Amino acid sequence: MTDYAEEQRNELEAIESIYPDSFTVLSENPTSFTITVMSDAGENGETVETLLKFTYVEKYPDEPPLWEIQSQENLEDRDVQEILTLLQQQAEENLGMVMIFTLVTAVQEKLNEIVDAIKTRQEEDKRLKEKEAEEAETKAFQGTVVTIENFLAWKTTFEQEMSEIRKKRQKEEEQVGKYKLTGKQLFETDHNLDTSDIQFLEDTGNSVEVDESLFQDMEDLDLDEDDPDFDPLAMGSDED
Repeated sequence: MTDYAEEQRNELEAIESIYPDSFTVLSENPTSFTITVMSDAGENGETVETLLKFTYVEKYPDEPPLWEIQSQENLEDRDVQEILTLLQQQAEENLGMVMIFTLVTAVQEKLNEIVDAIKTRQEEDKRLKEKEAEEAETKAFQGTVVTIENFLAWKTTFEQEMSEIRKKRQKEEEQVGKYKLTGKQLFETDHNLDTSDIQFLEDTGNSVEVDESLFQDMEDLDLDEDDPDFDPLAMGSDED
């Protein structure tokens, strides 16, 4: 006859020696305890962790223990469900043998796989971002590929813009033409401008008188203007 209590006590002692820092006894009747299971650190130090609670049933190990996940860190709901499924599978495969160490080891391997998957997703995200950045840079360098469709669309927009510019310029020129007259148009519209200068002289009494005596003796002067040494001021001083 199997002594279930003895097998349970022996396994409990072994588990405590294997996991001294993560093993905690919660109760003795029924025997219940927790084990913290943590993955190995990933490349960037990331880890995942879960706190497993086990409870012996009366006929353990011929019957599987009870288990539950009391807490977890960095695990998604999908990961938690996969761990529970894994525990059920391992327990069925190891009926008749003490199995806590086997169950914990399977969970730890699963956590390591999850960390590896996180690393793979991070690398994929990084490559995707790098690819998107390269494509954006290439597109900016090459410009937009011209097709018939986008050329016709650009041509229509360009012609509309040019038409608006011409209309605006024509309107501005018409507005300026209303208020600006040429010199000819000024004389044609105001005939007083024809005699304005004469009237100014007559109104002010200004006249120009010339003293002809100042020029009477100019013909008697022997002026050699071609002489490079010719100095009219010097001549005047010699006569004095």
